[in-house]
Amino acid sequence: MPLPIGPEIDATPRPLPARISVRGRYATLEPLHRRHAAELWQAAQGADESWTHLGVGPFASAEAMARQVMDLASRHDPMLWAVRPVSTGVVTGWLALMDIQPANSSIELGNIWFGPAMQRTRAATEAMFLLLKLAADDLGYRRLVWKCNALNVPSKRAAERLGFTYEGRHRAHMVVKGRLRDTDWYSIAGDEWPRCRDALLAWLDPGNFAADGSALYGLADLRSGLA
Repeated sequence: MPLPIGPEIDATPRPLPARISVRGRYATLEPLHRRHAAELWQAAQGADESWTHLGVGPFASAEAMARQVMDLASRHDPMLWAVRPVSTGVVTGWLALMDIQPANSSIELGNIWFGPAMQRTRAATEAMFLLLKLAADDLGYRRLVWKCNALNVPSKRAAERLGFTYEGRHRAHMVVKGRLRDTDWYSIAGDEWPRCRDALLAWLDPGNFAADGSALYGLADLRSGLA
C-alpha cells in the first residue's frame, strides 16, 4: 500500500505584493514612508502601553520614531502600510504583510500597531481586511497567517474575531526586547477564506451599523449564518 501524501495543488509561486495604495470605504492604506512619521508620532502620544508586545517602540522622541519609520519603509518583507482613516484624514496606525513565501503560497498579516483613536473602529477592521483580501483574492495566497505573543490577549481576540483558527504555540520561540516570548499561531487556510471575506464585507456594510455607530451583527454571527 502506498504511503499517504498530501493533495495535489496549484504549486505556481504567488506574486510578491506591490508597494501600492489600497483604498477602502473607511480607510486608505498607503505604503509606509518617512512623510508619515510626524502623524504617527502624534497618534502615539500617551499610548506607550500599545507597544508592549511589539518588537519596536515606544519611542523617546519624534526623531526616534522617524528613524524607525524610515527603516521599516525601506523593507520589502515585512512590507508596511500606513493607515489613514477616511473619517479623520490623519494617519494613525500601520500594519504589514510579512513572512512572504510565494512558493508555499503563505503570507502573514502582522506588525500591527493602531493608535488609541483608531482602535476598535471600522477603519481598523477594514485595514486588516484590505490586506487579507489583497493577499488572498488579488495575489492568490492559500495560507493566511497571524502570529502573536502568547501573552497578547487583545491580539488573540482579534485573530479569532477575523476568523483565524488557532494552530498551537511555539514555546520559547523568540527574544523580544530582552524577554523570552512564546508565540501563538493562527491561520485561515484554503477554502476558509471566502466565508471570512463575506462576513467581513457584511460587517463593514453601512447597513450593519445602528445610528449610534454600534454594529448590529458581529463577525462570528455573520460567519456562522446566524445573522
